[in-house]
Amino acid sequence: MSKNEPGATRRAVLLGTLAGSVAVTIRLEPAQATPERMRTAIRNVVGEASIRKGRVELEVPPLVENGNTVALSVAVDSPMTATDYVKALHVFNEKNPQPNVISVHLGPRAGKAKISTRFRLADSQMVTAIAEMSDGTFWSASADVIVTLAACVEGI
Repeated sequence: MSKNEPGATRRAVLLGTLAGSVAVTIRLEPAQATPERMRTAIRNVVGEASIRKGRVELEVPPLVENGNTVALSVAVDSPMTATDYVKALHVFNEKNPQPNVISVHLGPRAGKAKISTRFRLADSQMVTAIAEMSDGTFWSASADVIVTLAACVEGI
């Protein structure tokens, strides 16, 4: 039935359109971070610069009962002056759907180089925080987190 034929209803037209669109299938791959994708995400942020251990304090519980809401705090030892400050804080993970958890841009007027938030963890994994300093250096800290009830699980 076309729209101009007698008896054509809105329902018939919509069902015909729907039937035509169902014939087209789209295959989407679920996002999946891996340790290699995390390393690539980190390289996209720091480029070829070396990353030093220290100056960054990463607080995340070592054992998490439920991965749906995990406390995260990152602080950097910095005077936060006009010439010596934290430009950005970046947090990465190995096994969530995306390797980038959060990036926060700061400046000397922030007063403190500290952030706190909550995030989801898909599974037990390593979390890495990287501080980008005003002098172009990068500092980091990492923590292993064991998750007993995972979040970010598809099909549930």
